[in-house]
Amino acid sequence: MALSKTILGGFSQGSVMSYALALASDRPSSPAGLIALSGFLPTVEDFELDLEAHKGVPVAIGHGTHDPVIPIDFGRDARERLRAAGLDVTYRESPIAHTIDPGYIVELRDWLRRALS
Repeated sequence: MALSKTILGGFSQGSVMSYALALASDRPSSPAGLIALSGFLPTVEDFELDLEAHKGVPVAIGHGTHDPVIPIDFGRDARERLRAAGLDVTYRESPIAHTIDPGYIVELRDWLRRALS
């Protein structure tokens, strides 16, 4: 299956891995979309993201405002950096800790349909 018809996503470290897989500078194409729940954009020595090359890619970010593991500032930073680079960011903060908001999962059904259409 082509990456252009694939949605990548994950929670916590899984979202970091999804960002890396989808947005690394050496990727030949972009995914259909990216879901990042309670994660952050990776910053690793000798690894670079190329956000500009992935303009228009839909990204859904969800993060808890009470997350003690990966603070909310990481989600907000990802939102701002991705939007500034031209990615299509949907963002939701929820009053939860380091977990997934079931209400956001319900909203993501429609987001998935749009991203895959």
